[in-house]
Amino acid sequence: MAENIDKILSLVKATLGYKSSVRDELLKAIVKSVIDELEIQKRITLKYDNSEHLMFIVDYAVFRYENKGAGTLPRNLEYRLRNLMVKCGGA
Repeated sequence: MAENIDKILSLVKATLGYKSSVRDELLKAIVKSVIDELEIQKRITLKYDNSEHLMFIVDYAVFRYENKGAGTLPRNLEYRLRNLMVKCGGA
């Protein structure tokens, strides 16, 4: 699990354009909360070797970071979340 989070963290940082590790703790906490939400609340069985799953976690974590948890989920993320829920046994 830790190696998956590190991989996701590096992709989140690349998306945001960060090279330093100053915000790593915050970004890691956001990534973990996104994974927990998807697995526990939405009951989606995530496969970390699936690029669709991986990039959804990255994009969702970037959205959460940039919007500080406020705001409406963008349509593209909402659409992708619904597809994941249908495909992967979500609630």
